[in-house]
Amino acid sequence: MSAAQALRTEIAEAAPQEKAQAIADDFTRQLDAWYSRPETFDNDLDRQIAKWYADAPNVFPKRPYFSPSSATDCPRAQYFKQLRAKKDAQPKQPHQGRWAGIGTVIGGMIQRDVLAMERNMPDATFRFERTERGEPMFEDFAKVNTPVTHGGHAFHLFGTCDGIMTYVDPETGEVLRVGLEIKSKQTTSAKTSQYSMRTPEEKHVAQCAVYSRMYNVDYYVILYVNASKKKWSYEPEEYADTPDIRAFGVYFTDSDREAIFDGFSDILDAVKAKTPPPLSLENWTFNNFKTACVTSLSEDELADIRAKVAKVRKSGLPEFKKRNYTDALAEIEDIRKEADA
Repeated sequence: MSAAQALRTEIAEAAPQEKAQAIADDFTRQLDAWYSRPETFDNDLDRQIAKWYADAPNVFPKRPYFSPSSATDCPRAQYFKQLRAKKDAQPKQPHQGRWAGIGTVIGGMIQRDVLAMERNMPDATFRFERTERGEPMFEDFAKVNTPVTHGGHAFHLFGTCDGIMTYVDPETGEVLRVGLEIKSKQTTSAKTSQYSMRTPEEKHVAQCAVYSRMYNVDYYVILYVNASKKKWSYEPEEYADTPDIRAFGVYFTDSDREAIFDGFSDILDAVKAKTPPPLSLENWTFNNFKTACVTSLSEDELADIRAKVAKVRKSGLPEFKKRNYTDALAEIEDIRKEADA
């Protein structure tokens, strides 16, 4: 390929990503415009949402299946999930329950308010697509099983999304279907600052890549909503530097999706061969199959994990990252001792 051809290819590939970010920026502007208005009460909408949820369809997974949120999960945990191993009943600290609950409420707030914008904001350019039954295309109303054949395996993608929207380009009038994924941040206001958050998290991008196949959308907006605020009143410069919402646009191609399906196929290969994949310490915290993963470790595998953690302790990684590895190993050792007792 000549230099000129390479440049043309680079420009062609960059254009959809730039379009995706422009869409995300428009979504941010619409949200900011809405939340800058006096509060709009819409009791009819709230009653309708309650009716929709009261009669939501029941959709169950078809096996074997993978969920979008598991796209970057520990391979060994995914292996045992495919084997239908028993999930751990993990103890939970009370603040963790509230943390998760607040995240759910934030997602519901954004969804409800996008619906309210459709009804009460004449210049709104984003609206939720509707199902055949007239419900908004999100949550219980959008749950699907999408069949995939890849890497010699047939499996399903099962789950639901935070939303599939239609977007009207204000300049061209073009109507595009755009996926929406809502994530919360709750620790500090700096989490969504321009300095701290420069790109969407890789695991969230991977999750949306799976959704993009399930709902046949190439454009996606990943919205981060920060529940922690620096103060009540901001100067314009402060809000520009440390906004409480950040939206990133992503454009997905078939190669993006297939890279994730390669991983799913590897899991099914491992199931067929009855050979558990390596345990991922990086994904240990939210591993729902810790007991199955640990009790199946060979002595050599356990020795490799200990050696890896020892190496991390001597590395130049930040202390909080080192602590994650140390804590994971400590929990692995505890589970192992309980199993051997």
